[in-house]
Amino acid sequence: MRRAAHLAVQQAAALWRALRTACGDDAYERYCAHRAARHALEPALSRRAFYEDTQRRKWSGVSRCC
Repeated sequence: MRRAAHLAVQQAAALWRALRTACGDDAYERYCAHRAARHALEPALSRRAFYEDTQRRKWSGVSRCC
């Protein structure tokens, strides 16, 4: 019984992580992990600056098909 409950918790956690990734909710955490791994000597953006930069990149320029 204990093993089945542990497995259910692991599956729920994996599903939650997948949902966060799919909707972009974990973007800042992924950004921080990337910065720590690849650009450790450079300062990372704050959460607010990261959000503002993401929004600026998302909404600048033409965003239509024709």
